[in-house]
Amino acid sequence: MGVFDRYAPFVQDFIYSHDWESLRSIQVAAADAIFNTDENVLLTAQTASGKTEAAFFPILTLFDKDPPASVGALYIGPLKALINDQFYRLNDLCEEAHIPVWHWHGDVAASHKRKLLKEPSGILQITPESLEALLLHKHAAVGRLFGDLRFVVIDEVHSLLRGDRGGQTLCLIERLSRMAGVNPRRVGLSATIGDPERTGAFLSAGTGRGCIIPRFEEPRRTWRLSMEHFYITGPQATERARQDASPLEAEVVSCERLGAGAPSLDDLLANAQNPSSDAMLAKRDATAQGASDAQGTAAGSPDEIGIPPVTETELMVATDTAPADADPGLGYIFEHTRGRKCLVFVNSREEAEGVCTILRQYCEANHEPDRFLIHHGNLSASYRETAEEIMRDEELALTTVTTATLELGIDIGRLERAFQIDAPFTVSSFLQRMGRTGRRDLPPEMHFVMREEQPEPRSMLPETIPWKLLQGIALVQLYREDKWVEPPQLDRLPYSLLYHQVMATLASCGELTPAELAGRVLTLSYFHRVSPDDLRVLLRHLIETDHIEQTEGGGLIVGIAGERITNSFKFYAVFQENEEFTVRSESAELGTIVNPPPAGERIAIAGHCWIVEEVDWKRHLVYCTQVKGRVPAYFGDCPGDIDTHVLERMRQALTESCGYPYLMANARARLRQARHVAANAHLTDRPLINLGGDTWALLPWLGSYAFLALERLLKIKCAGELGLKGLDPSRPYFMQFRMKADESTFYQVVCAEAQVDFDPLDLVYPGEVPYFDKYDEMLPAELVRKGFAEGVLDIEGMRERVREWEAFI
Repeated sequence: MGVFDRYAPFVQDFIYSHDWESLRSIQVAAADAIFNTDENVLLTAQTASGKTEAAFFPILTLFDKDPPASVGALYIGPLKALINDQFYRLNDLCEEAHIPVWHWHGDVAASHKRKLLKEPSGILQITPESLEALLLHKHAAVGRLFGDLRFVVIDEVHSLLRGDRGGQTLCLIERLSRMAGVNPRRVGLSATIGDPERTGAFLSAGTGRGCIIPRFEEPRRTWRLSMEHFYITGPQATERARQDASPLEAEVVSCERLGAGAPSLDDLLANAQNPSSDAMLAKRDATAQGASDAQGTAAGSPDEIGIPPVTETELMVATDTAPADADPGLGYIFEHTRGRKCLVFVNSREEAEGVCTILRQYCEANHEPDRFLIHHGNLSASYRETAEEIMRDEELALTTVTTATLELGIDIGRLERAFQIDAPFTVSSFLQRMGRTGRRDLPPEMHFVMREEQPEPRSMLPETIPWKLLQGIALVQLYREDKWVEPPQLDRLPYSLLYHQVMATLASCGELTPAELAGRVLTLSYFHRVSPDDLRVLLRHLIETDHIEQTEGGGLIVGIAGERITNSFKFYAVFQENEEFTVRSESAELGTIVNPPPAGERIAIAGHCWIVEEVDWKRHLVYCTQVKGRVPAYFGDCPGDIDTHVLERMRQALTESCGYPYLMANARARLRQARHVAANAHLTDRPLINLGGDTWALLPWLGSYAFLALERLLKIKCAGELGLKGLDPSRPYFMQFRMKADESTFYQVVCAEAQVDFDPLDLVYPGEVPYFDKYDEMLPAELVRKGFAEGVLDIEGMRERVREWEAFI
């Protein structure tokens, strides 16, 4: 019997009503794994490949044959917006079968939640934070709600693999399963997984089941991709290249045998001496890039990803004109979004506000209607949902400036283009963002806009390298060539999460003996590196600080200080939050900000500028009125974690002479100039570069946490012997410092110190307590220091790189 024939009749009707001619490969493979085994399943496929339907078609079919007596499937999504979107999609699918679909998060009406508690059934969609709240406050109802739970579906599972939030999700599933006495199968969904086998093991931890990762053939993909570079002020890279009379070494993009009728060497030399028009230069560059693509894809995955060479005319026809004094990069986006439905991705909420405000000002300057929306995590739910609804309207061609909130699989209609300002931090993020387009049989389309300040005349050499341009090239090439995506980080020392789960367990269960608490917490699979001694140190500290209280009988309960933490709605989340103030204008809630300015100052939120009328510090409210103008926004820090593999591919981009088919004129010129500088200065030959006198630059080509380990090794263990002072890091690209020692001595000292089997705590400064995660402040200092030294710093990655430097001794 074929897969389609095994589906329930209402699933077959759904497929017929949507005019599907056949099932996709992933849907066939998923059905086989879910119908014919009792194992966990990890489904990985490109964006918009039908993963959600692939998981739920067989699950709903099983429910149709044997209805569960409680909630039968738990769907965990990382974003409320994704929950909302999937809620409507699944409702359409389940309506005829009378399988209810519930959703539960902070923006869901209480009446909807009461109905679920009264009649638990069907599918429950929830975020990790809301599931934590449910286990905490509905502890007694968990058995009735989930007593017949059969599946846990974790969407966008890759987004939960690089921090405490993924660990919290795993802990929640295990805690719920124990409380309800069930062992549901787990189904993970993701478009971008760097190490499927390790991720499958992570997904299955504590279940006693293996994990099936179906293999199937995906259709060949074509990416419509471009990357352009803009100086924020002054002449662009192409103009600077024309102004510079010094010769540059030509790029070798391909070598080929010339057949009969080809031009002779004399002809080629004669043509080379004739001046070419800009049009001829553009044509030549496009041809060269095409040859480069043919060469590059042959070494990569030609059967899976194709990137046609770009020319400015055929790929990016302007549909508007930016004001004369517009920022070149933002003006480029303004000119190529009118009449199209687009997303503009940025890397922080502050930048989203700034970019959206400027683009709206360009509309005003041109006397055009506003055609820009904004979407990020600090906006109110109503603002976010309004933007999502407008984007779904096929009649409206608007552009939304956004952060990672629209990176994941929310359906916001037929998007034509995505823009990315500067490079994201990971290959995974690049793939997710590009994958927001290309749905409904269109190729994915993304256009990078790399913005850079003009280097100052006296800038030090490393500051003249276009790091973001190199980073963007590296992200694209790593996936094109090797299908490489960042591997999951699953071997941390999650002490912050340990505090959270200890407090959550006591808050939900009440009094427990130390042995009972240890039995419930340390047996959670995510804490496999945490020792009983670590837990004892934590519990003693929490008793001393009144977060936990010891009863006369020796049991443990939540203490007075702990109640203030666990009673707050902010306790449900384990990701770092800032102290937020709700912003209101008249009766409308706009969103939240941190560090509000005093009355009379301006703030930026929801893509507009506002003047602060009043700050209510006790109630954390800011009252404001909309005005014209622009001002930087601030929502809190926005860190980025870049893998060593990305930095190594950036170095390769400087050393190789080939072109890339997606680079446009300015980007090609800027890359040529950077390669010329790098070759002359030997930037990629040796890591240590003398900048003049006793000033040096070190380019280790290491990821964020290996770079940080090296930085600390130099400061703590090498500085005295080398006479090293004033170390100034530009993480993770380079560090500058003054040094009395010579180059040979530097390599000798650093190599010797790196290979010593020192205690990782040696790289923590005396008295330093490096807070990284949300609840680190609640921990004893010794655990914070240990967690940072052994769980954050990549000491082994640093040592591996330093061993390579022994060749320079």
